[in-house]
Amino acid sequence: MRSATILIATANQGKLGEVMAILAGLPVHLTTLEDYPDLPVPVEDAETFEGNAKRKALHYAALTGCWTLADDSGLEVDALGGEPGVHSARYAGPGCDAAANNAKLIRELSDISPGQRMARFRCVIALAGPEEVLATASGALHGVIVDQARGTGGFGYDPHFLVPEYGMTTAEMLPEQKNRISHRGRALQAVRPAIERLLAGSSVAGLND
Repeated sequence: MRSATILIATANQGKLGEVMAILAGLPVHLTTLEDYPDLPVPVEDAETFEGNAKRKALHYAALTGCWTLADDSGLEVDALGGEPGVHSARYAGPGCDAAANNAKLIRELSDISPGQRMARFRCVIALAGPEEVLATASGALHGVIVDQARGTGGFGYDPHFLVPEYGMTTAEMLPEQKNRISHRGRALQAVRPAIERLLAGSSVAGLND
């Protein structure tokens, strides 16, 4: 199995930690956007997580010549018609932070009973070379939204996302526990075999089998 450089198309340290944990053991050198501070940012205006993930992966792969792993992910709340969805990172407006996004989420759900606050974290990951998307994978984690923030781990909406079968929010979980069940963890686990096959020299055509 050969070695390779893979660009992880994020500057989010929380996401990066999850990626590094799940790709551990592969003969790859991981770089991030912090290693390429002058690259232009892609326009992520697709209407789906998959569309944005593919666009981002192709954008950075073409600019760097590296295989690039990019994701788009977010929170979908049934009572809000699937919002914030692809707008999760900027739910409260341009330049907003996680605290503002969470505050808006709780406001929007103020008239929704606890039993009707079903939600899911969804993630789509794309692996691309400079000219084409090589593989995609997706993952989801189902839970409910709670008013009171719980836990200090994770990032984004984690303090308000309760996983009933564990009795914890994803912000209360240990990183290794969250990685096993998270939407991003599941998507990464699903895409890892494609990376292994690529490193082993399999044809691109076989990566999505």
